[in-house]
Amino acid sequence: MYAAKHRGHSSQQHSIDEGMGGTATANGHGHRPSPRPAPRRAKLKILLVVIATNLVSVYLFSGASLSVHIPASAPRMIHLWDSSALLRDLNATRDALAGARAELAALRAQCNASSYLLESVLAGLGAVHGDTPEARDFGGWPEEPQGELKLAIEPHRLPLGFHPNLGTDELFPGLGFACRNFQEELAQYMTYDVGGECPDDDALALQLALKGCEPLPRRRCRPREPARYVEPAPLPRSLWSVPADTTVRWSPYTCKNYTCLVQRARTRGGGPYFCKDCFDLEGKERRRWQTDNGGPGFSVDSVLRSRPPGTVRIGLDIGGGTGTFAARMRERNVTVVTTTLDLDAPFSRFVASRGLVPLQLTLMQRLPFADGVLDMVHSMNALSNWVPDAVLESTLFDIYRVLRPGGVFWLDHFFCLGPQLNATYVPIFDRVGFRRLRWKAGRKLDLGAERNEWYVSALLEKPMT
Repeated sequence: MYAAKHRGHSSQQHSIDEGMGGTATANGHGHRPSPRPAPRRAKLKILLVVIATNLVSVYLFSGASLSVHIPASAPRMIHLWDSSALLRDLNATRDALAGARAELAALRAQCNASSYLLESVLAGLGAVHGDTPEARDFGGWPEEPQGELKLAIEPHRLPLGFHPNLGTDELFPGLGFACRNFQEELAQYMTYDVGGECPDDDALALQLALKGCEPLPRRRCRPREPARYVEPAPLPRSLWSVPADTTVRWSPYTCKNYTCLVQRARTRGGGPYFCKDCFDLEGKERRRWQTDNGGPGFSVDSVLRSRPPGTVRIGLDIGGGTGTFAARMRERNVTVVTTTLDLDAPFSRFVASRGLVPLQLTLMQRLPFADGVLDMVHSMNALSNWVPDAVLESTLFDIYRVLRPGGVFWLDHFFCLGPQLNATYVPIFDRVGFRRLRWKAGRKLDLGAERNEWYVSALLEKPMT
């Protein structure tokens, strides 16, 4: 679920049939950057390393040796039956090893002294030429991570060593690359009492995820739970029941109970809330996907009839609000996972209270499914012209990836401006490789006909191999 601009769609729609084809290609031209000259300090380092190597070579070939000198007193034969002779041999061997250790220690000290002198010379040359000291490398972090943050982001060695199935002897944490750009906020998120109660920081976690810091690192604390929690209603009654207020901790949200969320849809204007009518299960939400209007509004039953009976079993709803699409599919024995974001309302808890599966996920995250496993992917309003073209195309390719051959993508009320449809979006859909099973477009009139906005709904099949 993402910050799409319009959740519902107008009842005033004029449909046009398939035939809005079009292609578009774009070629980019880049310039190869000219090679930059190597810094003077790097050249000096190379020169001094060559000189030091030559000096060591002269030292070695002039008579010095790295071999261990075995004294004349060292035994040439081991006496197996004479215990006193064997004892003398062992003592001589021990003395020889002690001498070898002393020589190695002296050689190590000479190497350390040479290294220190070389670093001092390089530092002096750098100061003469005005070089700035190199910044310390903290693995891409602006500052060295500390405390729980460091524990959460660093790799951890496996107790039994190398694991052939993993191909490594360490476990690496999953962490969003963009987290490095927000180290201060992430450090705040990772500041808590280990083994205690997690801070009340849902809003901070959401903002980090929306900035691309996703997934967040795991924490060693217990999340806060609402007081006087009550059990949810049993299935199938839970599919259309608003849960008790005590199933939610309301501190992160503007509304402090479900009555407030339901009234958003019934209040004129309603405020700038996302999906403001989603929580009213007796209003428009109850009627969604029940009938096929001949235009962009497809019904669940008409879509399922387009597939071989019983072959749509598992699916995904991207940006599914409060889970009503998943509820409709659940009534038809189809299991659908609903992606959510708690944008000023407890969407995830509400979906779960209905007996459905919520999955917190932003649009920039790779879908957490293996290739070719889903029968259907659905998205209503979450994908539209508010999404950058490159992000939209990457998302469509990811949807194509998780669908099995013969699986379908139900694009539901994608909206855009009239000129954008054939010039921008039809070529993007065609490049992904879907086969059109159904394609309907109609005017979007809720904000006025002068805006020339259009809805497009489509059934797009991943071709059979």
